[in-house]
Amino acid sequence: MSPPPDARVLAVWCPDWPAVAAAAGAGLSAEQPVAVLQANRVVTCSATAREAGVRRGMRKREAQSRCPELYIAQPDPDRDARLFEPVAAAVDNLASGVEVLRPGLLVLPARGVIRYFGSAEAAVRQLLAAVATAGVEARIGIADELPTAIVAARHGTLVPPGRDAPFLSPLPITELAAEPGPAERERAALLDLLHRLGLRRIGDFAALTTTQVTSRFGADAIVAHRLARALPDRPPAPRSLPPEVAVRLPCEPPIDRVDAAAFAGRLLATRLTANLSAASAACTRLEIRAETEAGEEMSRVWRCAEPLTADGVADRVRWQLDGWLTRPPGNRPTAAITVLHLIPVEVAPAAALQLGLWGDTGSGDERALRALVRVQGLLGGDAVRVGVLSGGRGPTERITMVTFGDEPAPDTDPAPPWPGRIPEPAPAVIMLDRPRVALEAADGTSVRITGRGLFSSPPVRLRWGRSSWRLTAWAGPWLLDELWWAPGAAPAARAQVELPGPHSLLLLARDDRWCVEGLYD
Repeated sequence: MSPPPDARVLAVWCPDWPAVAAAAGAGLSAEQPVAVLQANRVVTCSATAREAGVRRGMRKREAQSRCPELYIAQPDPDRDARLFEPVAAAVDNLASGVEVLRPGLLVLPARGVIRYFGSAEAAVRQLLAAVATAGVEARIGIADELPTAIVAARHGTLVPPGRDAPFLSPLPITELAAEPGPAERERAALLDLLHRLGLRRIGDFAALTTTQVTSRFGADAIVAHRLARALPDRPPAPRSLPPEVAVRLPCEPPIDRVDAAAFAGRLLATRLTANLSAASAACTRLEIRAETEAGEEMSRVWRCAEPLTADGVADRVRWQLDGWLTRPPGNRPTAAITVLHLIPVEVAPAAALQLGLWGDTGSGDERALRALVRVQGLLGGDAVRVGVLSGGRGPTERITMVTFGDEPAPDTDPAPPWPGRIPEPAPAVIMLDRPRVALEAADGTSVRITGRGLFSSPPVRLRWGRSSWRLTAWAGPWLLDELWWAPGAAPAARAQVELPGPHSLLLLARDDRWCVEGLYD
């Protein structure tokens, strides 16, 4: 059965928007190749950069070798949202019900604009012309369901009513991950698995039954399966919230600067989140409304793939106000903003948010990732490195440091057997500088490793700088018979000692000298 005509969705997609916004922000020409890098890898590039051989996921050095004139930009959500506001305003002047999904993508009900211009083709021509006046290229798609409309926009296709599933069926399975979402990594892993199982087209995946998908794959696979079958993205919100859930902020003094707008947005986001939490709800569609001293009213609706956290609300308020206040002359407000409103248009049960241990929504990890990416942007890609479990015998050998954002590939495979490897648990802290210590026997003489790989005397005391401890227990030594063929290679051994208190030490002996290699909690 075909859905009612007023249920159809029109999507406007601006290809490579982060790269387009970066070029516009830097004042570059349309012919200049541009790439946006995150964690030293290309996440978005312009069409001219792709023609030169630049691809998503490519490392910075390889991208520059293929395109020496490539302009490198860093991710900037504020810039992307600010420069997308004129595009949204141009569409809003011709059609009602515009909702911004993210900078570079917006949707609206198709029925009104089609009836106004007489046909879907005429509406598309008018909307493309309006977007072109903002200096941007776009593609438009129309379909029964919102996810299908987004895919159709990427192909510039107007899907006939009731034909969403046949339109999706022949497309590659990778189209299910073309639009980033909250479970981007899980979706990529799912599509890789489906490809290895021989399900290369969306129709192949859609042919599976719901029982087969739910019993074999994760939660994100259920969402992807509904998209492949062109089922509704999510049902309309059945509940209506009381008016007092919406928040209103009189601005004293009136807001005419972006920094003041960001502060007001953070305050309003906190209030709205508290009201929604008290009502056991979470916002999935948010209307941001502003009034000015001259009596002007501005409004924009943001639709979100997942319930908004306080940080998500604050980001969208800041982006929207930044876009309004920095519009070109003639389109921006003629007076300062005096009143701000945040109105939850659509809500979901609060259980849709995965709460953290202290009542937050897991946004701490997101803030930490943003901070790391920011450090990389300031100091370079190699300034932030993370450890990956590798193969080896000692704790230092078992860690491979890779640049944050790169593929976590170890130097050596940790799977094969490693005779002589330190048993679990591993030290909680690894001492890269390996500070010197002294291991003493009961008579005060130094303990060393004999030719048979044993202690010369039972260890009793450990001295570290000016401090000393009497050992409560010890284990070892374990002789390291490595690189015996190399000239000048000295025998080494490891031992574990327990000190009074919370710590135990992993010691390394080489050339009759002891040093601390790790600390156990």
